[in-house]
Amino acid sequence: MLRSLPVQLRAMKPVVVFVLGGPGAGKGTQCERIVQKYGHTHLSAGDLLRDERKKPDSQYGELIDTYIKEGKIVPVEITISLLQRAMDQAMKADAQKNKFLIDGFPRNEDNLQGWNKTMHDKADVAYILFFDCDNETCINRCLERGKSSGRTDDNRESLKKRIETYQMSTKPIIDQYQKMNKVRRIDASGPVDQVFKAVQDMFDKEASL
Repeated sequence: MLRSLPVQLRAMKPVVVFVLGGPGAGKGTQCERIVQKYGHTHLSAGDLLRDERKKPDSQYGELIDTYIKEGKIVPVEITISLLQRAMDQAMKADAQKNKFLIDGFPRNEDNLQGWNKTMHDKADVAYILFFDCDNETCINRCLERGKSSGRTDDNRESLKKRIETYQMSTKPIIDQYQKMNKVRRIDASGPVDQVFKAVQDMFDKEASL
């Protein structure tokens, strides 16, 4: 009984994979497939923020709306509170489902510092899953998605701002984790099935270590 106790305790702590890449790199699509294949819980920082801004009683809704329309990064305290609430709810429903894909976070140094300050003893970050894709492919994918997504930021003007923000703010976070050997890079420029094959190879390798 005593020997199994640490394992049980570890199971109660969320294990997080940060999923990063430019807008249109396919993060959401690939996360859906990872959930189906490996049983992780997918949390999209962007989706959580968009859902929150739609709530008529949300204290953050108007602020989130302004930031998203301008292609800016929402204050870290808001994003982390939404992520933490979502993880708590998921683990309350099933404590054994403690593996999370956090998609689109951290997006800048402020995000990372906020996470480290708030979550350093509450969750373990395994690595960054980095979907690497060229800008033009990302833009074209988002414009195509914008025809049916209803997202106000899937237009060329917003996309250019988002990509600029990504290059200036998010890419340095990936570089920082790379120095710690905590980045798993996936070439995301190809078709969905091809990209997921690379994801599977990486996940299966990680599981065998």
